[in-house]
Amino acid sequence: MAGQSRKWMILVATIWIQAFTGTNFDFSTYSSNLKSVLGISQVQLNYLAVASDLGKVFGWSSGLALLYFPLWTVLFAAAIMGFVGYGVQWLVITNVISLPYILVFLCCLLAGLSICWFNTVCFVLCIRNFPANRSLALSLTVSFNGVSAALYTLAYNAINPVSTQQYLLLNSLIPLVVSFAALIPILRQPPLEPLPPDGVRRDSFMFLLLNILAVLNGVYLLLFGSKTSDVTSARLLFGGSILLLILPLCLPGLIYARNWYLHNIHSSFRLEGSGFILVDVDELEMHKGMVTREASREGYQLLNDDIVRDVITPDQKSFIENDDKCCCNKLVTRNQLGMLGEEHPLSLLLCRSDFWLYYIAYFCGGTIGLVYSNNLGQIAQSLGQSSETTTLVTLYSSFSFFGRLLSATPDYIRAKVYFARTGWLAVALFPTTISLSLLASSGSLAALQAGTALIGLSSGFIFAAAVPITSELFGPNSVGVNHNILITNIPIGSLVYGFLAALVYESHSVAGSKTESVICMGRDCYFLTFVWWGGLSVVGLASSVVLFLRTRRAYQRFEQDRITSSMLYS
Repeated sequence: MAGQSRKWMILVATIWIQAFTGTNFDFSTYSSNLKSVLGISQVQLNYLAVASDLGKVFGWSSGLALLYFPLWTVLFAAAIMGFVGYGVQWLVITNVISLPYILVFLCCLLAGLSICWFNTVCFVLCIRNFPANRSLALSLTVSFNGVSAALYTLAYNAINPVSTQQYLLLNSLIPLVVSFAALIPILRQPPLEPLPPDGVRRDSFMFLLLNILAVLNGVYLLLFGSKTSDVTSARLLFGGSILLLILPLCLPGLIYARNWYLHNIHSSFRLEGSGFILVDVDELEMHKGMVTREASREGYQLLNDDIVRDVITPDQKSFIENDDKCCCNKLVTRNQLGMLGEEHPLSLLLCRSDFWLYYIAYFCGGTIGLVYSNNLGQIAQSLGQSSETTTLVTLYSSFSFFGRLLSATPDYIRAKVYFARTGWLAVALFPTTISLSLLASSGSLAALQAGTALIGLSSGFIFAAAVPITSELFGPNSVGVNHNILITNIPIGSLVYGFLAALVYESHSVAGSKTESVICMGRDCYFLTFVWWGGLSVVGLASSVVLFLRTRRAYQRFEQDRITSSMLYS
């Protein structure tokens, strides 16, 4: 019982780490000030944003460090990198010290690398302590990374809502403080013990409650995250957000008390009759599928047409038969994925068409959303809405959080609506296209707020869904390497999209003196950027649809195998 309690303490500690280490999302709040102090162009400012994202390219170094050092050491190494990276930038922006541009660039790179190290620590903690509910643990904790900007805005308003320089100081100090707070649970990790079936179901119910509490947290931050009436109110609101983050510590005790009550009284309340199923981790099921496949290949012919006819519905069969006659048949069926969970080493991954379709969908979807958030400060300034920057950052952060939470929806509604996760990816990309069209057609504050919310919702879903999709399509054992290869699109996209936006911005800007940075005002500053980004998002949407068509049969076969296995063991 004590071990079970400690693992929930670790989950809460992981939530704290994720909630306060998404420091790259508040870049737009101080970017204009940093640009002015350094006296740099919009292109050079874009390179600083790229440097922060470029840290993901070196994310593999955190995995290498874990091979030689304990987990808590890697955690504090990440905290120190962030402390130095953001701390030096704060000294520069407050004119305490003066550094050449290249050193500021390296500080941004170091700060971005710290985020990757924090994420690795959180992933390892979730995987070690929740092997049977790994996807639920990952989706929940990763979701809180999306609220970082909103939490930092509350902290900023509670301290000094005048100077945006304070964001860099907070980015430097808070992750270090949180690392100390999370140290005790991490050092007291329980030994890994297999869970009985009722334990898996109990944990699943616990995750449901935690997700409900997370939604309340997100609504609170959305409603009060950018309130700046007075410092006293801001401090009370910040205290309320901290209380909501501490509240999950109480839930394990409530769950164990409930289980004792049910065990002794044999209540009729059971999850089996509910309208949804909280499934076990997909990766665990895929391991069972692979073991079954290796034990009896003839009994597990997933590519057999007879089995496919049993799995798909008549409507799907008719669609597939008509699809076979289509000129795009080769695009959908050539080298098609046979089953989920099959391990893909690097050489096989790079030769797989599904990977590159997935890569393009991410590159033209979630990465655009991230670059949009980096440019949000200049976008608001160009439209004459500089005073709304913190509100827009909070809006993006909150809806990114909701999008990340929604990424777990397929696991909760599987009993009533089963849809391939790649299909959900395609659905999630659609709001980005709509929002960019809206931003290109109107420069009003309402359009800016609606577009920001939709982009945050879409990109948040994609960021959180990426890990389970990578695990399902290309193997759970290779997910660490394969996911790091996938997210190389983020620094590439940050460079390409940001450079494109900077060129359009500067082409419509009015240059001041040599010591002043150029400023662009009006809709033309980002109109062409929104058009280009919108067109690229359509490419990403099309790529995700093709990926769904290529993988839907594998998902259907996997679901049929899961249902059959559950019937055999029930």
